[in-house]
Amino acid sequence: MKKVILFDLDDTLLWDKRSVEEALQNTCSDVFPENAEKLLQAILDTAPGVYSTYPFYDFTQKIGINPFEGLWGTFPDETFDFPVMGELIGDYQFQAWHQAFQRLGIHDEAIAQKAVKTFKSYRLASPYLYDKTLEVLEELSSKYRLGLLTNGAPSLQETKLELTPELSPYFEHIVISGEVGIGKPDQTPFQELLSRFEVGLEDAIMVGDNLKTDILGAASLGMESIWINHHGLEIPESPKPTYTVARLSGVLDIFDKLNRL
Repeated sequence: MKKVILFDLDDTLLWDKRSVEEALQNTCSDVFPENAEKLLQAILDTAPGVYSTYPFYDFTQKIGINPFEGLWGTFPDETFDFPVMGELIGDYQFQAWHQAFQRLGIHDEAIAQKAVKTFKSYRLASPYLYDKTLEVLEELSSKYRLGLLTNGAPSLQETKLELTPELSPYFEHIVISGEVGIGKPDQTPFQELLSRFEVGLEDAIMVGDNLKTDILGAASLGMESIWINHHGLEIPESPKPTYTVARLSGVLDIFDKLNRL
C-alpha cells in the first residue's frame, strides 16, 4: 500500500493553461479591441522566440519556466541564475508585447507597456482549480501523506499557491524545482521530496499531467505514476505511466482499486 502521493501543480491541480489563455484574451481585447484576435496570435507567436534570446533562457529550460510565466512573474529569487532573470524580465515582457504589436505594424511603445501591466493584472485575477481538486485532496489526505512537486521559480509558484490558499494545507511537504536548481524530469527534485517524507520509492506514487516531466521523472527512478491524460492521447510506450486517468477525479478510482487488492 502506498504511503505518499506526490502531485504536480500546474495543469494537474491548477488549470494554468486556462488562466494564461483567458488573461491573454482579455488583455488583447482591452488594449487592442480593433483586432484582438490578431494581437493574440501575434503574442503567442512572438513571446517564445523573444524569450529564447535572453541569457536566462537556458536556466529557465533547466528549471521549467515557460515564456508565458515569464510574461507576468517578477522573479525576485536570489539563488542560482534568478538574479539575472529578475534584472532582465521586465525588458523581456516589454519586448515580447512590443514585437507582437510590430508584427501588426504598430510601433507605439506606450501600448506595449499597457499590455504588460494589463496581462499581469488579469493573470493574477484568474486562478483556476480543476473540477473536484479540493474534493480529491480532501479524500486522499485522510488516508495518505501528500506532497507537491512543481517545476518553476519559488516566487512564482508560491504566488500561485497564495492565489489559491485552499491548496497548500493539504501538503505536508512542497518542493519547487527552483529551490534545488533543476526541474523534473531530473531525479533531484523527486529525491529531495522523498527525503523529506523519509520514505522509499516503493512507498510513493507520482500524479501529473506531463509525460516529459512528471511521468518520465518517476519512471527514471522506478517510481509508479498516474498520468492525467486531459486530451485523450494514446498511451505511449515510453515513458509509460503505471496508470492513466482522464481527469483528476479518476485518481480516486485508482486508489479504491489498489486498496481492494
